[in-house]
Amino acid sequence: MNDQGTGKKIRTIADLYSNVEKRPKRKKLIVAAAQDEHVLDAVTKARERGIVEPILVGIKKKIIEIADTHGFDLNNVRIIDEEDNIRAAEISVQLVRDGEADILMKGLLDTATYLRPVLDKANGLRRGEALSSIGLFELKNYHKLFVLTDGGLNIAPDLKMKVAIIKNAVFFMRRLGVEIPKVAVLGAFELININAIATVDAALLSMMSQRGQIRNCIIDGPLSFDNAI
Repeated sequence: MNDQGTGKKIRTIADLYSNVEKRPKRKKLIVAAAQDEHVLDAVTKARERGIVEPILVGIKKKIIEIADTHGFDLNNVRIIDEEDNIRAAEISVQLVRDGEADILMKGLLDTATYLRPVLDKANGLRRGEALSSIGLFELKNYHKLFVLTDGGLNIAPDLKMKVAIIKNAVFFMRRLGVEIPKVAVLGAFELININAIATVDAALLSMMSQRGQIRNCIIDGPLSFDNAI
């Protein structure tokens, strides 16, 4: 996987919109269990901005009812009628695997049902060392975007998993033009406490970064959130 940056640093959500809107080809976004007002609102707005071409998988009758009620334009949008959420997730993943869609989005279904076909060893989408979630945030009184990872996909990661989570986040930030992201490993204490494994892991991750075992970033920790930002 190529982890080269974009060349231009993206500092705001507006910069991100500007970057993707300039791309000549829309990405095909497929939504599993799309029968939800907030999901359809987000998808419609992204389509109107020329960012994505959506494919909706779910209960077609409900999708159309929601769209009509809230004025969402689904003209020429492909809708695959599927009432069962398990099948909706499986169909969505399969279309990504087959190259008919580029991006998979979670709709109105529980996370376990959504992720099961994604993580399937034979027919899933997992390619790297680990699957982790990334939240991209922009705060009014903070000068740049920042990422929080992992938001709960990996509940109790060990050191090996934390390395993989960091690598995923660094790859993501480099795609936003941040060539050497700064990684703060958070902990309840800012001093190493052998009874608090998170602080020990944080120190080890920092040392691994210094020795070049985790590349393309600067890692420090353990740190509290307020000191990190």
